[in-house]
Amino acid sequence: MPDTGAALAGSPVVASTRPARTPAAETWRRFRRHRLALASTVLLAVLILAVGLGPWLWQVRIDDIDFAATLQGPSLAHPLGTDDLGQDLLARMLYGGRISLAVGFAAMVVATIVGVMVGAIAGMSRKLADPVLMWVTDLFLSLPQLPLLLLVIYLFRDQLKAVFGVEGGIFVMIVAVIGGLRWMPVARLVRAQFLSLREKEFVEASRAQGASQWHIVTRHILPNAIGPVIVAGTIEVSSAIIAESTLSFLGLGFPPDIPTWGRILFDAKDHLDVAPHWALFPGAAIFLTVLSINFIGDGLRDALDPRRVI
Repeated sequence: MPDTGAALAGSPVVASTRPARTPAAETWRRFRRHRLALASTVLLAVLILAVGLGPWLWQVRIDDIDFAATLQGPSLAHPLGTDDLGQDLLARMLYGGRISLAVGFAAMVVATIVGVMVGAIAGMSRKLADPVLMWVTDLFLSLPQLPLLLLVIYLFRDQLKAVFGVEGGIFVMIVAVIGGLRWMPVARLVRAQFLSLREKEFVEASRAQGASQWHIVTRHILPNAIGPVIVAGTIEVSSAIIAESTLSFLGLGFPPDIPTWGRILFDAKDHLDVAPHWALFPGAAIFLTVLSINFIGDGLRDALDPRRVI
């Protein structure tokens, strides 16, 4: 009988040729196993491509008035129907989607930058800055955001219009106000991450080697805290889109000649009984966009959290 042990001992050990996954590849593998998040990414990409390329493909002016075709339902000439002035809703939806999505992403950038800065300073401070910044954060969290949003826009809209023009002034105002009132959750999240990470061994080792505070924050702590910040940023996009739609629906957002999805809903509210399609399509666009962004946030949360088994 052959000596199995000797044969095994003498056989060469075949090393695995499968390359190790990079962190990005592992995150993508975990994310694409979240079926709803992956489907939502495809849906959001389709919406972005539609509003980005649609006005060139569907070359109908958003201000073309046809009183002979008012309040018509979907047809070949007008795939999404028309409004009370006979304006093509597909053209207005494609144009307005650009503004709604741009407001959402721009306000998210503002809120994330402010929140990361406040949270990082509070999380790294061991003295007065932390309690003061957290007191300011709690103060902003306690304020009723919608009335404050309406008040700020009512007070400053004319000055910003004079500086940036009508469309640019309203865009800057809405982005600044929404972003300036949505940074608090990001700040609290970043502070919690910094408080935990600043006591880790790799941070202490870098500090013992004489690294500056800036080096420690930018090279060690912030990269390890970026996962939750990305997830929070996706939530801020959907919140900003809803906030802009609410402002436009209340008549304090963009004017009637700039048809955002919220503004189209506002214009349709008095014609729901005779032209329900007028409100259905912008409402569905807002709903699908916000829902897909929230599912993407859920997928990113699972993919970026190594403690979750996927």
